[in-house]
Amino acid sequence: MLPTSIINGMNKKFALIKPHMPVVEACGELIKKEMLGGPVINDDGELVGWISEQECLQVIMQVVYHNQRVATVQDIMRTDVLSMKPNDEFMAIAEQMLQQKPKSYPVVDNNNKVIGVVNRRHILNMLLKQLADVTKQ
Repeated sequence: MLPTSIINGMNKKFALIKPHMPVVEACGELIKKEMLGGPVINDDGELVGWISEQECLQVIMQVVYHNQRVATVQDIMRTDVLSMKPNDEFMAIAEQMLQQKPKSYPVVDNNNKVIGVVNRRHILNMLLKQLADVTKQ
C-alpha cells in the first residue's frame, strides 16, 4: 500500500513567482514548468498568493491587443489561497477536487513556506498507482 500523504506525489520543481515580477515573466515561468498556475512567494519562500494561466492570459491579451501597461503579479494574484500540508491525505484532497475547488494547491510547511504543488493529475497518478498496487495482491 502506498503512503496516503501528498508529499510523494507533489511537484517539487514548481515555478518561482514573486509578487513584483511582471506578469509576462511569470507566464514564461509557468510555461517552462508546464503549470496551469503557481504559488506566489515572498523573499522568505512564504506563500502570499496564487497566479493562474487564466489571469495571465487576460493580462497578456491586454498587452498584445490594447498596448496597455504591463501588470505585476501582485496586481492580479489571488490572495485567498487554499493550501495543503505535506501529510494531508490525498484521498481527502481528491474528494475536495471533485467539488468546485481549485485544480492545483500549493503545499506548505508549518512556517507557510511553499515546498511543492499538487494538482489533479498528481492525485490521479497516485490513485492509479495505489490501484495497481491493490490489484497485484
